[in-house]
Amino acid sequence: MKARPPRRLRCWCWSGVGLLLALLTAGLANAGLPGGGRRPLVLEWDGTWIGDGLAFSPYRDGEAPYHRAPTDEEILADLRLVARHWRLLRLYELTPATERTLALIRREHLPLHAIIGAWVTADTTPAEKTKNRAELDGLIRLANAYPDIVLAAAIGNEAGVFWSGYRTAPANLVRWAREVRAAIRQPVTCADDFNFWNKPESRAVAAELDFITLHAYALWNRQPLAGAFAWTIARYEEAVQFHPGIPILIGETGWATHHDPSRQQPGEEGFQMPAEVSDAAQADYLRQHFAWVRTHRVPVILFEAFDENWKGGGSASPAGVVEKHWGLYDAQRRPKAAWQAVARELFPEP
Repeated sequence: MKARPPRRLRCWCWSGVGLLLALLTAGLANAGLPGGGRRPLVLEWDGTWIGDGLAFSPYRDGEAPYHRAPTDEEILADLRLVARHWRLLRLYELTPATERTLALIRREHLPLHAIIGAWVTADTTPAEKTKNRAELDGLIRLANAYPDIVLAAAIGNEAGVFWSGYRTAPANLVRWAREVRAAIRQPVTCADDFNFWNKPESRAVAAELDFITLHAYALWNRQPLAGAFAWTIARYEEAVQFHPGIPILIGETGWATHHDPSRQQPGEEGFQMPAEVSDAAQADYLRQHFAWVRTHRVPVILFEAFDENWKGGGSASPAGVVEKHWGLYDAQRRPKAAWQAVARELFPEP
């Protein structure tokens, strides 16, 4: 087997507002953590900044996490597709597909790195405790087995915010973050909505982390398209000020191409999304996204690579439900019109 090429990696580079806020709070950056302070998140590869990441889930129609898994051939095809434009992926849960994704990246010498996550829940029933234990153990095992690929480990995904359907206590997140951080060498984070990171109970969690992963969806928060990314960055800046000295990665943001406008109860997509939801709107948002990220180099994970029809109720729900339609590619891996247009502008072929 051909040896894996060496990778020269350095910490992320801040500029613009990110640099200013980081400098203002740098004196607090190492407070509260054992072992010499916060571990840096490495976001350069062979001299190239890779902080412009993509959420990756290789499940196709008829597949879903913890149920039917994709084949190695399907995962590899997806990895090769996204590797044309990205170097950083975010993976969400500890399934066999996650481990095979990392193994394929290594085997095929793909120029990809990953932030991997443990999907945790309330931890109140024996079944929840068993599931959470398996996720955390898997997170530790894969971080240690793939140190050349795994850049960071995330505890939970929207498990602390008040509206979560699987909300767990902040004390659990604190305990798990300490455990995982003691067992691996990579930086540790928790991923949650901005409406968790702006609450006092989030401070105890943030104090245990190497960096915060913040989600901010302008579309879900009734924002007009024209100011969508400005709203997103305002949530980021508020979190920087609320958690001084703790680096922040925007772990989810994006714009869907379809939704169900008939769902008009508060909290439902028709009510929460008065802005245009279409391919043209997604293209507009992507242009805002890439313009800001490339200028300021604050790390951001775009949600997401592919439409996922297993979400939003799967086959029991209508095809137009918004949770199925955040991808740059559709479920058959065809680039959507928005991504075709933006990729031509921003990623010219060699």
